[in-house]
Amino acid sequence: MQTLSDHHASTLNWLAPLIVGAVFLLLWQGLCTAWQVPVYLVPKPSDIARTLVTDGPSLLLALATTLKITVLAFTLATVLGVVAAFLFVQNRLIEASLFPYAILLQVTPVVAVAPLIIIWVKQPTLALVICATLVTVFPIISNTVLGLRSVNPGLLNLFKLNRASRWQTLVRLRIPSALPFFFGGMRISSGLALIGAVVAEFVAGTGGTGTGLAYEILQAGFQINIPRLFAALALISLTGVALFVSMDWLSRKALGHWHESAQGA
Repeated sequence: MQTLSDHHASTLNWLAPLIVGAVFLLLWQGLCTAWQVPVYLVPKPSDIARTLVTDGPSLLLALATTLKITVLAFTLATVLGVVAAFLFVQNRLIEASLFPYAILLQVTPVVAVAPLIIIWVKQPTLALVICATLVTVFPIISNTVLGLRSVNPGLLNLFKLNRASRWQTLVRLRIPSALPFFFGGMRISSGLALIGAVVAEFVAGTGGTGTGLAYEILQAGFQINIPRLFAALALISLTGVALFVSMDWLSRKALGHWHESAQGA
């Protein structure tokens, strides 16, 4: 009976957003049709769908470019974030010295530093990856540090009582305790990587470098091709949702058998 209940809850989690989305699109379509809204102001969902079909190949090619930047930045941020978190936890002096600079990276608008990075780094793809990484890395650092420090005091005393080494405590206690926090950071950072990639592409696009969906949005805006602009935005939104769902699935697969945060999902 519990399994059937879980199945119904899982179905509801998928069905409810789809119903809300369908109602929203129908209202959008109906209002634009009834009020005869010009397509250059707000296109109807049918106009956007038609554009996705007719311009699909070029938009998907641009999406592939943006997705490549996103995945590279997310991977680099994950590696750098985890390494930094381990260093911070092992040495308080390193954390006190460097953690404020990690915060500085988070609060500095990437749109302000992206032009400099694109000028300094001659390879366009690498420049875009660096820009996106700057946006992506902080949640992984902060969440992983929090997880590594959020250890049950009783278990920590038990490890000390059994004379466990620092390495054994790290591998067998701190890392398992940090995994839920780490995956939470990954869910946040996956979306930030996409945002960082798009923002960097906007800066590159304004400089005349054609790449990714952001450039397609710029071109559509210049040409007053609003359905194509909305179609590119829709692809970006769907990609962000897909990234979050992928990270959520990975988290449930890694934690579902032993951690309460992923059970019943």
